[in-house]
Amino acid sequence: MSRRRRIPVWLLAILFLGIPLLELYVLIQVGQVIGVGWTILLLIADSIFGGWLIKHEGARAFRALNTALASGRMPAKELADGILILAGGILMLSPGFVLDVVGLVLILPFTRPVARKALSSFIAARMISTLPFGGQPGGQPGAGNDNRPRPGSQGTVVEGEVVDDDPQD
Repeated sequence: MSRRRRIPVWLLAILFLGIPLLELYVLIQVGQVIGVGWTILLLIADSIFGGWLIKHEGARAFRALNTALASGRMPAKELADGILILAGGILMLSPGFVLDVVGLVLILPFTRPVARKALSSFIAARMISTLPFGGQPGGQPGAGNDNRPRPGSQGTVVEGEVVDDDPQD
C-alpha cells in the first residue's frame, strides 16, 4: 500500500509553462528599460557572479561538512546546505532574473537558514507520510496508539514486557 503523493498537474503546468513565461516577461521588461545589450551583459555578469558564489559557498559548506565528520557529529545542517547551494547554483546558471533571485536565496549564507528550515520541513513531512502505523518511527506502533493494528481471528494478543536477566550486560 503506497501513500506516495503525486505532484499535481497544475503545479507541473506552472513550473514548466509559467516560470519560463515569467522569465521571458521580465527579460523583455528589463530589455525595454536598459536596452538589449545591457540586458545581455547583465545576464552574463549574473552568471559569472553566480559561478563565483557557488564556488565560494560550496567550498565553505564542504569545509563545514568535513569539520562535522571529523568531530563525529551528524552533518545534517551541512548536508542541507550542500543541497541548497547545488540547487541555487543550478538556478543561478540558468538564464533569467526570476530564478536567479530564488537561487540567491538558496545560496547566500544569511538567507539560507530560511530555505534550510523549509527543506527540513518538507523532508520531515515526506518521511512521516511514508512511515507505517501512522507515522511512528521504527515500524512499531506508538505507545498509547489506539489505532495500531491488532491480530484478528489469527490468534490472541498477549501483551507483556521483555526482561533481560543476563547480568553480563
